Amino acid sequence: MNLLAPLAYRAARTVARRRGDRPALHPSGTIVGGRLVVPRHQTPRGVPWLDSPGSYDVTARWSRAAGLPRPLPDGTGLALRVEDIGGPGRCLELLLTSSGRGRWTRHIPLPRTSATVGPYSTLVSYVVGGHRGVLAVFPVPGTARIPAYPAAVGASVSRGPVEFVLCIGAAAAWLPLGRLILQGPSPYPNGKGEMAFDPYHSSLPGFRPVDFLRSLRVAAYAGSREGRLAPPPS
Repeated sequence: MNLLAPLAYRAARTVARRRGDRPALHPSGTIVGGRLVVPRHQTPRGVPWLDSPGSYDVTARWSRAAGLPRPLPDGTGLALRVEDIGGPGRCLELLLTSSGRGRWTRHIPLPRTSATVGPYSTLVSYVVGGHRGVLAVFPVPGTARIPAYPAAVGASVSRGPVEFVLCIGAAAAWLPLGRLILQGPSPYPNGKGEMAFDPYHSSLPGFRPVDFLRSLRVAAYAGSREGRLAPPPS
């Protein structure tokens, strides 16, 4: 797998360079604010922030994976940065993609035309305490359908909260971990949606992605970052 990492790096760098200051994948999006609320769990999870009730500021970036034009369906990305969840200055970043909910389809990205019609998963498994499973957020029942376009999502969230349940999938079951409430404008100027997220760099002890495909994803993130900083080809 390490032999493919240089190819992933060069491919991501080339695409990002051609797109200017935008990343190779999920090139444009909208940023909104929110909170992650963790309740008191009856069964300890073996992770400090999951084993104590709390509420944390969240910055979320909604985007279309390939940037396909309307009305084509596209994979929908939901990137999350949870501030100070591991202590002051220790954030957690998650990259979630529209997916299925079944034991196998939770690992597969699925294109959608609605941003709130189904779950978003990490696709790869996480180690959470002594357990292992895919992380996902599910829209709460009764959530209105929002078109899967960044502008539509941003407008909807500015009018009222959009809520999800954060879960970990173990075998066929989904175990709830907390509630994600997205509401309000971007905490960043103009809400341009050009933030970078890295789930490997911003993981926490006892709560981290598995190493499967790690080298490819790390190489792609690095290539995309370098391409965004380089001048566009003439």
